[in-house]
Amino acid sequence: MNFEELYEEYSKDVYRFSYWLCGNRMEAEDITSETFIRAWVKFSRIRTETLKGYLLTVARHIFIDELRKNKKYRELTDVHTDKTPEPDQQLESKQELYRVQKLLMTFSEIDRAAFILRVEQELSYEEIARILEISLVSAKVKVHRIRKKLIENRLKTEG
Repeated sequence: MNFEELYEEYSKDVYRFSYWLCGNRMEAEDITSETFIRAWVKFSRIRTETLKGYLLTVARHIFIDELRKNKKYRELTDVHTDKTPEPDQQLESKQELYRVQKLLMTFSEIDRAAFILRVEQELSYEEIARILEISLVSAKVKVHRIRKKLIENRLKTEG
């Protein structure tokens, strides 16, 4: 597999995962680029069950490194809202997505990562546990807690 094939196959997954972790398009692009650079440099030494899992692990480590450098927690801003008029249903969906993103950012990075890996990347709990270096039970609990909190939040906003 050459670099272009590697990038074409996995870049969208790595970008989405990175975006959900950091909530910033430009930062997600930087994380994605850095992930593929690091992976390609060590490509001959990669020993993992799945290449996708390895890439997502690298992306998460890059994100954590950036958090440590910045030592601050950044909230999502309104830069992602579309200012062009849209039908009510699309606007409502975007508002709901923004609420979910904002709520997700209140959870710890590892909880958010577990949830994103399960829901967005559709990985098994075993793979999530391996990527995050936690127990299988812990991976399941983290995903369950966020799902429960999202449901509670939704019921609160509807009620």
